[in-house]
Amino acid sequence: MEEIKGNEQLSGPPLRDRGKALKIQSINYRKKILQYIVGAKAGHTGGSLSCTDILNVLYNQVLNVSPETFTSPDRDRYIQSKGHCVEALFVVLASKGFFPEEDLNTLCKYNSHYIGHPTRKVKGVEQNTGALGHGLPIAVGTALAGKMDKKNYRVFTLLGDGELPEGSNWEAALSASHYKLDNLCAIVDKNSLQITAPTKDVMNSDPMDKKFEAFGWAVKEINGNDIDELVAAFDGLPFEHGKPSVIIAHTTKGKGISYMENQLKWHHGVPSKEEYALAQQELDEQLLNL
Repeated sequence: MEEIKGNEQLSGPPLRDRGKALKIQSINYRKKILQYIVGAKAGHTGGSLSCTDILNVLYNQVLNVSPETFTSPDRDRYIQSKGHCVEALFVVLASKGFFPEEDLNTLCKYNSHYIGHPTRKVKGVEQNTGALGHGLPIAVGTALAGKMDKKNYRVFTLLGDGELPEGSNWEAALSASHYKLDNLCAIVDKNSLQITAPTKDVMNSDPMDKKFEAFGWAVKEINGNDIDELVAAFDGLPFEHGKPSVIIAHTTKGKGISYMENQLKWHHGVPSKEEYALAQQELDEQLLNL
């Protein structure tokens, strides 16, 4: 099977070739995410799979950050507000060389730094997150600091649609618009499911685009599991000068595994031995069909 290894950057080749390379990488990331969740006997499977393509494009196509530049004041910042889906983040960071991949064999084990939410004890993680509604406020403060310090770095944060009802998000959204933070991009992983029910039934945030527009943001809606649409959206930042940008990424919870897609039980379900084998078989078939 084709696989992208280590710190290989997905830039330089023609866009069509880069797109295929990114699609291959997403499938390989999903294989790894499932591997380490099964090994840990814990994890937020569905949400990690829904945001895999977003993280893939960010780290392999967009972010100006690497293990060597992680302490540079000029690096781009990525803050994962939906911190419960840390397995996807850890797998991507390992692939970029922030730490040895074998460290993930300790995921959720005693005394491991690789716990169920992002922690700055892991190289490559900007902020401790997981308490919903915290990532966007931190990102706003970080972007504002960049403006005040006259830095050119950009700030990206990934939110889940299930955390948007937290009031801190909307205070942060108002602040981002007020300070004209066009160096800030929020991505909403809109997979439309949370732990107990569809998000529209728990606390409806729609029409999401109109809400962000009313708070002064420039909005783009895309298929968040489509590599080409993700690349095009990030290439277009900022969407409007003087406004923060938000990408509403419509995704599928459990993306890539037929029996997991759009199923509540896989919010934090762990595959059995048989289910894991079936998932890996489906992902191998996807590689063959590219």
